[in-house]
Amino acid sequence: MTAAPSTTRTAAPAAAGAAITAALLAVLGLLSAIAPFATDLYLPAFPQMAEELGTGATTVQLTLTAFLLGVTAGQLVFGPLSDRFGRVPPLLAGAVLMVAGGVATVLAPSVGVLVLARLAQGLGGAAGMVIGRAIIADLATGKAAARAFSLMMIVGGVAPVIAPVVGGFLVEPLGWRGILGIVLGLSVVMLVAVVAVVRESYPAERRLADRAERIASGSPLRALRSREFLGYAAAFAFAFAVMMAYISASPFLYQDMMGLDSTGYGLAFGVNALALMVVSALSAKAAQSRDVRLLLVLGVLLVLASTLVLGLMVVLGLPAGWLALPLFTAVGSMGLVFGNATALALDAVPPAAAGAASAVLGALQFGLAALVSPLVSIGGATAVPLAAVMVTCAVIAAFALVSALGWRTVGARVRAGV
Repeated sequence: MTAAPSTTRTAAPAAAGAAITAALLAVLGLLSAIAPFATDLYLPAFPQMAEELGTGATTVQLTLTAFLLGVTAGQLVFGPLSDRFGRVPPLLAGAVLMVAGGVATVLAPSVGVLVLARLAQGLGGAAGMVIGRAIIADLATGKAAARAFSLMMIVGGVAPVIAPVVGGFLVEPLGWRGILGIVLGLSVVMLVAVVAVVRESYPAERRLADRAERIASGSPLRALRSREFLGYAAAFAFAFAVMMAYISASPFLYQDMMGLDSTGYGLAFGVNALALMVVSALSAKAAQSRDVRLLLVLGVLLVLASTLVLGLMVVLGLPAGWLALPLFTAVGSMGLVFGNATALALDAVPPAAAGAASAVLGALQFGLAALVSPLVSIGGATAVPLAAVMVTCAVIAAFALVSALGWRTVGARVRAGV
């Protein structure tokens, strides 16, 4: 199967597609990774933060909640702004805000200031995530976009998986302020990279033309209510929720239930992160010759099958070590989901709504992440909540994909095979 996805977007000019260089992809990967990295890198430092700031664990947790709220709200703000004013000005504003927030986190004299600083940091970091996706949507459609998103996800998708491990190694020698200093350093790199590499992909003449078309035909935001966009967006977001459930429960699962030490925990995380990277790279290559929708169907089916096997193992009471196998395949299969679902979702809207569509994707992604993370710890020392959350999210992702494609289309692609 080689047919490109049928979408509502007008294909990008060939010259525009050629503008997606390796340097630009690397910068966009950094933009997509920095907010997840800033979310998870400092998690191992929570006990140290509570002690030094003279507060409780619940209050320290507010610094994470504030950041996630900032990322969610920031995408809803910066996405539409980028549709109106172009991609680069809001992107620069977000990068500057994240640097300023990063300085405040490192110097914060109290937990209250730290919470506000993390909120600002999240707002600024959201700009890179939402606008990075919109830039690719400006420059490519179909297979080219799917390939670019998959390559970008090698960085952005792995960041939340490896960040807690890196933070665990750094918290002792650097302390929590040092770890937040690393986030600040990455924010500065992001700002410099945006200035040096990113060029406007949605220039004024295109914005004016789209605005005239919008006046003539009605709001392009109507496309955000389409079955295709909502289905692909939900498939992406709930698949990401599967991974966030795994990340949130992993310390308890690997160390308490499986008995691994911190090194073993890091190795287990590393193996799964490597699987995600490899499958993302394979997906990018396959997108050049295979139907993008078929790759997404395969990825969602693998995630669903992996979570169902995980749930069955938990119900049967198998030794905890066996749970590592379906977790490995579930995380690795995300490499077929994230990039392809993003490309198809953004292909389903007109160019004038690319920023807003990217904002909806990101808000769903992090909103669900904030929701499922605490759910996996309900019930105490058992893997039942984790399995229940992962299965539920995988089932919803599968139904969302079916909604986007239609039952007949899904069946035809499964029968055709990769």
